[in-house]
Amino acid sequence: MLAYQAPAILFNKHLETIYPALLRSVKNVSYIRERITTPDHDFLDLDWLKGGSKKLVIISHGLEGNSTRAYVQGMARVFFNQKYDVLAWNYRGCSGEVNKQVRFYHSGATDDLHEVVQHAAQRYEQIHLIGFSLGGNLTLKYLGEQSVNLPDQIKKSVVFSVPLHLHSSCMNIETSARGIYATRFLKTLKQKVADKARLMPQIDVQHLDQINSLQEFDDAYTARLHGFANAIDYYEKCSSLYFLNDIARPTLLVNAQNDPFLSTRCYPVFADHKFLKTEYPKRGGHVGFAQFNKNGVYWSELRALQFIQAGT
Repeated sequence: MLAYQAPAILFNKHLETIYPALLRSVKNVSYIRERITTPDHDFLDLDWLKGGSKKLVIISHGLEGNSTRAYVQGMARVFFNQKYDVLAWNYRGCSGEVNKQVRFYHSGATDDLHEVVQHAAQRYEQIHLIGFSLGGNLTLKYLGEQSVNLPDQIKKSVVFSVPLHLHSSCMNIETSARGIYATRFLKTLKQKVADKARLMPQIDVQHLDQINSLQEFDDAYTARLHGFANAIDYYEKCSSLYFLNDIARPTLLVNAQNDPFLSTRCYPVFADHKFLKTEYPKRGGHVGFAQFNKNGVYWSELRALQFIQAGT
């Protein structure tokens, strides 16, 4: 196993989180975009790197992310250079265009991931899933839900920085770094609701400006637009923590112990799980795991590649 050693200059969890998010640049990633139609007549935008391989990696991004985020592009580049095709998909409303339905995306929307997997399964012999943060929760929940119905092509999965228990992790995000992270997420989430409401007047934005926390947003919009009773109902039904026991494909979960987003419930210990391997390095931050002087490659990318290629 590759052990993670944080660069000395990134000397606390917030630097480990913020530096990769704001300052990392990934070059030589040129996607080809494909738009597919969902069963409810909406759309998903898929960004591909294609080299004619029969092996595919599907990457799911984090909250308010998209396929152009450095952590997605970095992972995509590493696997493409190792002769895998790559599909980095964008959730509803995350590809730069308002989606067509009132619903958008959330931490448990595995129906959309299923559509992406089914679309890809027509073309590939091997499929591996990689998820970050919200995308990691989505991936784990999907693997548990569909454990007996997964396409045979799905072989392995790797997830990083996963808020396995959504409610307690949401509380951590609210208080961490004096609320800087929550404020950043809220700004873009509220803008997306406002943009959608201009096209869909049935969305009530009368009190949107009064929302001051992620849980308030989830109460007013995420839960209401996606059929949950309230934010707590949404968190409980969509937390991947409750689906881990049913995972039946080799899966690696990596959560840094100093991740400022994650609660203590995001580090479960299994006495004997045949398929799920957990690693909790002391450092790494949230979707961090930066490395310097490694040709721009981060530790998380090497670890994912090592796990997926093991035994092949």
